[in-house]
Amino acid sequence: MQQNATGPFEVKLESQKDGQDATLGRMTIDKQFHGDLEATSKGQMLSAGTEVKGSAGYVAIEKVSGKLKGLEGSFILQHNATMDRGTPSLNIIVVPDSGTGQLAGLTGNMDIIITNGKHSYNFSYTLPEAT
Repeated sequence: MQQNATGPFEVKLESQKDGQDATLGRMTIDKQFHGDLEATSKGQMLSAGTEVKGSAGYVAIEKVSGKLKGLEGSFILQHNATMDRGTPSLNIIVVPDSGTGQLAGLTGNMDIIITNGKHSYNFSYTLPEAT
């Protein structure tokens, strides 16, 4: 059965400068989720900018650990995003079979909402029926 989790989160991105091509970037991700998902995450992001204002892309992997509506475990999120001259496209999915503990078998996708500089999430997910 499809379920939904929502809440705010804080994110800290830290650039990992390597002195290479200025259009390419690498960052670490640290998040603190609240609401239906009480968890932390750690991850890595690769990004690319262009000479055209508002066009860029990034991919990221983050491991989320904590409780989803009281169920404890971890799972991995995979991000794929582009910005096409200011028009965003974002896809965040649970990596198949990455759920552990009470979150084993978790599938789903997450939307990120940014309003007035504040971040929140909408997580649509399914878990296997308990037997």
